[in-house]
Parts: sequence; C-alpha cells; structure tokens
Amino acid sequence: MDSGIECTLSKFANDIKLCGVVDMLEGRDAIQRDLDRLQRWARANRVKFNKAKGKVLHMGQRNPKHNYSLAG
Repeated sequence: MDSGIECTLSKFANDIKLCGVVDMLEGRDAIQRDLDRLQRWARANRVKFNKAKGKVLHMGQRNPKHNYSLAG
C-alpha cells in the first residue's frame, strides 16, 4: 500500500490518513497522485474505501481549498 506514496501516509486499524503540504500546485498534484495510487491498490486487492467517511482538512488563512477525488 505504501509503495510509491509521496505524501505522509498514516495507518491505524482500518483508518488511513494522507497528509501533504500544498504551498504550490505540485503539492496538490502529489496528493491527487497518491489518492489515485491508493485507489489502484484497493482495486487490485479488492478493498473498498468508504468515501462517505472521507474528509479533506484545509488549514491556513490563504488556503485555495483544492478539490480532490477518490475514484472519480
């Protein structure tokens, strides 16, 4: 699951947290690539993420609040 992940990935029991700094567009792209990578891993291993429980935490006063997607 961790193979090729660029951002920080934390796992505990059945919870996963993906964390990254988005100070430039490259940071946003890295997070989206990691989400895509995790989705491919889940599909290959027949695991389903509960997207209803997924959340994005935006921090900072001038945060552009980018949108991310997990499997579309």
